[in-house]
Amino acid sequence: MYPASFDYYRATTLQEALNLLRQHPEAKVLAGGHSLIPLMKLRLANPPALVDIGRIAELKGIRRADGTVVIGALTTHREVEFSEELKQWCPLLPEVAAHIGDPPVRNMGTIGGSLAHADPAADYPAAMLALGATMKAVGPGGERTIPADEFFVAMLTTALQPGEILTEVHVPVLGRGAGWAYEKFPHPASRYAVVGVAAVVRVENGVCREVRIGITGAAPKAFRATNVEQALTGQRLDEATVRAATENTVRPEGLLSDPFASAAYRAHLCAVLTRRALLRAAERAG
Repeated sequence: MYPASFDYYRATTLQEALNLLRQHPEAKVLAGGHSLIPLMKLRLANPPALVDIGRIAELKGIRRADGTVVIGALTTHREVEFSEELKQWCPLLPEVAAHIGDPPVRNMGTIGGSLAHADPAADYPAAMLALGATMKAVGPGGERTIPADEFFVAMLTTALQPGEILTEVHVPVLGRGAGWAYEKFPHPASRYAVVGVAAVVRVENGVCREVRIGITGAAPKAFRATNVEQALTGQRLDEATVRAATENTVRPEGLLSDPFASAAYRAHLCAVLTRRALLRAAERAG
């Protein structure tokens, strides 16, 4: 199916993009296009105009700043996957990026576009929650930062306000004593996460001092397994302890259900994948 007709505008600077959004308040922002265009072709989204930001150079790149890693919103999944800097500073993200779609999707899709789209089965949201990332947005009111815990509001809905553009993602550097892992059960056709679990742990003298777990695919939005986090903080991350803490990671009530995976099955996957992610993260933490 072809999308409905729309006006197309290409911005070459961030300020030009913001001006276009102010002039066309019903327009949608186009980054890599691998989330928005399929919805438009299915007539599930019919924006009257698109503002293409894909060529804005200032929104690309990966760098260190003030103890964090700053990733430009237009950085592609492939660039995240193969970034030597990220493999050194925050290796969870290359691991997650390798699970996204297929090579054509990873070559065109962007980290900012995926996060702003907020698909409930996307891979990055779980990692952002596990890392405690912060999103930087720019809009009519200026710049603001949004913690990952507040960014994902509902299915396909984020905390971004009308006229705002997600410009950067800030993630902490995973230093000494940190371990990470991403475990995913993909849908065999779409490769989206039926359930995906990202875990980040910090271990001192064999004891878990901090743990964050993000889960995607299971519910209308990504969420943290705070009950498991609380149960494991201050504990040794051996198999018996992790198994006991993850036995009831999440209840089926409120989870997604479809012909491929019921809510009960997703709850089971949450427990299994959370356990696997935690044990791998603990092993990496040494």
